[in-house]
Amino acid sequence: MGYDVNRPPQPTGTAAPGEDLDKDVEEVIDAVLTTSRLLVAISARALAESEPTLTLPQLRALVVLRGQGPVKLASLAAALGVNPSTAMRMIDRLEAGGSVDRQANPGNRREVVLSLTEKGRRLVDQVLAHRHMEIAAIVARMPAEKRAGLVGSLRALTDAAGEPALPPGSLSPSRD
Repeated sequence: MGYDVNRPPQPTGTAAPGEDLDKDVEEVIDAVLTTSRLLVAISARALAESEPTLTLPQLRALVVLRGQGPVKLASLAAALGVNPSTAMRMIDRLEAGGSVDRQANPGNRREVVLSLTEKGRRLVDQVLAHRHMEIAAIVARMPAEKRAGLVGSLRALTDAAGEPALPPGSLSPSRD
């Protein structure tokens, strides 16, 4: 925000209309970026412990497959926000590692349907369990009164981003 020669000078310690809002927005952005860095680090640590050769984008593909069930390549690419050729290369690697199964669509032989293998499901569950444990430990260190506000704020953030809400416990580690 630059200096405006047409604006009357403000007494020291006061802000012009809108400046507090800009400061608040920047504080929120900084907090979200810091939180994002924390969550990526938690995911990276969970991957390193579970399957060091798996990348975060590959994990994301596996999590989408776990959550959506068998899907066509185009649907997976759309869910990941990548083009189909990028998704195909990712699936090639995941299939070679035994985490994904690729089958011809019985309704249209030109389409491919992707699903998790048992190995892929176990891997996702293991990474999510590790991530869940680490986040639970962090949340447990927060004062109870701060947790309630955090839930509302995080939901507002994901709503503003258009991220669909997940059913409670849908990404919690499997208990079966």
